[in-house]
Amino acid sequence: MATASKEPGTQDAMTKSAQADSLPATASGSVRVEIFDQVYNLRGSDADYILKLAEYVDGKMRAVSEQTATVDSVRLAVLAALNIADEYHLLKRRLDKPAPDAQQRASKLASALDEVLQDGRRTG
Repeated sequence: MATASKEPGTQDAMTKSAQADSLPATASGSVRVEIFDQVYNLRGSDADYILKLAEYVDGKMRAVSEQTATVDSVRLAVLAALNIADEYHLLKRRLDKPAPDAQQRASKLASALDEVLQDGRRTG
C-alpha cells in the first residue's frame, strides 16, 4: 500500500519513516511515497494528489504481481504502466468519440441558431 509523508527539513530517515501520512508540507514541496515497497521522494505542489497517484500505481503493481509469477519489480512496473496506458487510451477514445445523440442534438441546435440569426437579419 502506498504511504506518503511530506519531507521535513532536518530529520533522519528513521524518524521520517515513522511519521508517514501526517507531516505538514514543506517549502520544497517534497513528498515521501512508498510504491510497491520502494520509497520515493517526489516534488509537487499538491501532496494529496501525489499520494493518490502513488496509491493508484501501487495498487496496479500489486494487482499485476498477483496475476503473474514474476518478482522483478521493473518488469511489474512496466506491466502496470501498460495497464494504466490501456485504461487511459480506452477512456480517451470514448471521450474523443461523441455519443451519436449528442452529435444529432448539436446539429439540430446549430440549425435552429442559424434559422434564428437569419430571421433576425431579415427583420433587423
